Parts: sequence; structure tokens; C-alpha cells
Amino acid sequence: MNGPANRLVLATSNSGKVTEIRELLAGRFDVEPRPGELPETVEEGDTLEANARKKAAHVTGHTGAVSLADDTGLFVDAIDGAPGIHTARYAGAECDADHNMAKLLAALDGLPHGERTAEFRTVIALIRPDGSEVVAEGRVSGTIADKQRGVQGFGYDPLFLPDEGDGRTFAEMNSTEKHRYSHRARALDALLRRLDGE
Repeated sequence: MNGPANRLVLATSNSGKVTEIRELLAGRFDVEPRPGELPETVEEGDTLEANARKKAAHVTGHTGAVSLADDTGLFVDAIDGAPGIHTARYAGAECDADHNMAKLLAALDGLPHGERTAEFRTVIALIRPDGSEVVAEGRVSGTIADKQRGVQGFGYDPLFLPDEGDGRTFAEMNSTEKHRYSHRARALDALLRRLDGE
């Protein structure tokens, strides 16, 4: 898949994710968000990979285009890996990121910094109309802050302090800085390397 940019339809309409993926795949793909008429895929898999593959296959089946889906989980050690595969719906199906973060902070209330360790994991699935697929994963270790910090990014970014960073949350970094460490950037980099090796 070298050469000119190719059409790539995402399985998400989340504006934060769309922007981030467009930045990370610039020059390789013409990235489009999930078509508005396409209903959300029911994420009933028990792994990130199962959900990513299902979402991508749904989009490819609908559009006939190469599709890309990611599924991301935040795994917090002190609460037995929660929210895990339920990260986006941690506080309930109708709740937003602020509700999710509030629930997470409540679950960790009173825990010292050293006991708030966590890992972000992203699995990316690219599926082509012929049924062939490429799957890749990216991870980043970090700590959950004791309050929201920063206004950049989306999701749990205001709470996540990457171990390799300088003490700022993802939401206190600009997109270029976040891409140095982020799970999604690492997953997409791994995906591109696999595509280059085909």
C-alpha cells in the first residue's frame, strides 16, 4: 500500500479519533469518518481485537471500501483491570467522558500515586473488501492523575500520565507531543509497518 493515498473509511465518527487518525496516517490514506447512515456496531466481543475486527468488517460490508477500526481500553491495576473493554461505556451506555472520568476517580479515591498505575491498549483492525485483514496493537503505561488536567485530546486524556512523559497528562500535551507516546499512534505505526511488509 505504498504510493498515492488510498481511501480509508473509519468505523468511528468520534471527532477526536478521526482527527488523530488523519494526522497519523497523513500522506498514506484519504481518511473518511464512518458514514452517518451506518448504525453503530454492537460491541459484544470479549477482547479489544474482537471488537475492532467486528467494527471494521461492518464498515467494509456497508461501503465496499477498505476500513479501519480501533478499540481502546484503559486497564487500571488497582481495580482489577477495569474499565478494560468497557472503557467507552464505563459509567453507562448514555454517559460521556466526564461521567466516565468521574467514576474512575471515585473508584481510585484516596489511593496514592504509586498505586494508580494503568495501561492504555489500542488494537487496530484494517479490513479490505476481499476479506483480508491486518491487525496491530499499541500500548502505553502510565498513572491515573488525582484530578482532570488539561483541555486537549478526548476520552480519558485529562487523567492519563504516560510514564515516558514529563509529568503532564495527555490532555496537557499538543497532538504532536501526544503522538510520541500514545497507544493509538503506536498501534497505527505497527499497522503501517505490517502493510509495508506485505
